[in-house]
Formats: sequence, C-alpha cells, structure tokens
Amino acid sequence: MSKESSSSGISFMGMLTILFITLKLTNYIDWSWWWVLSPMWLPLFILLLSAGLLSVIKYVKSTKNK
Repeated sequence: MSKESSSSGISFMGMLTILFITLKLTNYIDWSWWWVLSPMWLPLFILLLSAGLLSVIKYVKSTKNK
C-alpha cells in the first residue's frame, strides 16, 4: 500500500512577495521594486551562495592535501 501525498499551494516566499506587492501598490511602503520582489530571487541567491561556498571549501581542501 503506497501513500501518495501532494502539496499544492503557495510557499512562504510566494506569500511574502504577494504581501510586499500589495503594500507597494497601496503606497503603504515606499521601497524599490527590487526589494519588493526580493523574496522571489532570494532562494536563487542562497543557492548560488551555497554553491560558491562549497566550491571554495572543496578548493581549500584540495590545495591543503598537496
């Protein structure tokens, strides 16, 4: 017997983006659109930062063993 679970819906970052856009369009906040839309590109930034950090760690370990 297999249990199938599916999750559909909006993520926390999606909700935060919608909240920021709503606040911007109602003139409640006076932020740049870059900051308003930042929750959309923040996961990509974290992924790239992690990949870069892992590359540096791997490079340091490989040069230490020589």
